[in-house]
Amino acid sequence: MVPDYRKTTTVHYKQVLAGILVEEQQRVFGLLRNPDLTEEEKQQLRRPIRVCGVVRNTGEPGGGPFIVREKDGTKSYQILESSQIADKSLMARSTHFNPVDLVCSLRDENGKPYHLPDFIDPETGFISHKSKDGKELLALELPGLWNGAMAKWNTLFVEVPVSTFNPVKTVNDLLRPEHQPANR
Repeated sequence: MVPDYRKTTTVHYKQVLAGILVEEQQRVFGLLRNPDLTEEEKQQLRRPIRVCGVVRNTGEPGGGPFIVREKDGTKSYQILESSQIADKSLMARSTHFNPVDLVCSLRDENGKPYHLPDFIDPETGFISHKSKDGKELLALELPGLWNGAMAKWNTLFVEVPVSTFNPVKTVNDLLRPEHQPANR
């Protein structure tokens, strides 16, 4: 949510992310034609792709991009919320913040849509703090868009300028300079 005069940079970087996605998708589809690929390698490449624009960590609340060691010993790029990380010093040392933008490839090399439930980690979840009618509550959040629901996607993180990140998490955030009209 930003005034129109601030959208030029944001639109430009959305186009950059889309271009990176197209290039990566073409590269992957080319690799899939390689007869020397093992079945395991082919399966690793036959996944939806997401390109995530991330910004330098400026201390905003939320999670960020991390490399996760999977149960089978492989590593994957994931977006984790702070409540998913036991060692809070990792969050404090993280250099980048949650995706500002996502650009996604939803079709395979034959143009067929991926069956997206196949790429969810159903075991991903975390406890978050909520409130209702002034009462503090704990909520179990199941795989969300950033984390478990895209856990088995092939992921690239791309740094974008912090000026493309204009969060509104509370009504007071609308008072920040980046949400004000140009003539103020």
